Amino acid sequence: MSLDDDEGGSGAESGRGAAPAPRHTRRLSDKILIAFHHACDQGDFEVAEELLRVLEMMLTRRPSSPDTNRRKNLESLVAAHERLWLLRHPEVKDQ
Repeated sequence: MSLDDDEGGSGAESGRGAAPAPRHTRRLSDKILIAFHHACDQGDFEVAEELLRVLEMMLTRRPSSPDTNRRKNLESLVAAHERLWLLRHPEVKDQ
């Protein structure tokens, strides 16, 4: 699955000459979080850390419009930091 995939199907047109189906793309912050988890899965912790820095900058800067998901976004950021820390310190998890 690519980062551009929509959540509701293949995104292919239903017939010749038909208007394309509307795409429901993820927010950029969601794509960065997905890329972070992918980097962690691949063991590329340097890239994961840089992605977290970008995500943190995006989520902590002053929003241009009110975001009702701010608390959820910040909780996801904290969980991502925790995952990266635990991956870098596996000996702590075993205690």
